[in-house]
Amino acid sequence: MVLHMQRILIIDDEDDIREVASLSLEATAGWKVLTASSGAQGIEMAIYHQPDAILMDVMMPGVDGPTTFHQMQQIPSIAHIPVLLLTAKVQGVDKRRFADLGVAAILFKPFDPLTLADQISEALGWSAPPPRPARPVSSTSSTPK
Repeated sequence: MVLHMQRILIIDDEDDIREVASLSLEATAGWKVLTASSGAQGIEMAIYHQPDAILMDVMMPGVDGPTTFHQMQQIPSIAHIPVLLLTAKVQGVDKRRFADLGVAAILFKPFDPLTLADQISEALGWSAPPPRPARPVSSTSSTPK
């Protein structure tokens, strides 16, 4: 059985956040990661690469994450892609505002690189492949007597 390798697009204007998140998702989950440093670049990449999900920063210069998300919803070829917002803001008003946008989830900075893939998987209902049980070795198999 061939498992589909998840493809994630990370849109964040901060180089270090993109790098840490990319390394984290590649190393802990084996996902293919694409990155963009702005909302406009992210939209172009989403249209071209059709990722399985988008992890996008809320606060970016120029066009912010919520505005970029709204723009994505107007483009039929990418409107179906789940978007997770990444933010350092944790006030109740912000949580409600972001939740009302219709994004798949809101994740908070600073994030733990070791659990980021799990947080994304849980938010999107992606399950990790179950571990294969070890098969007991039969003592009556082809061993000579």
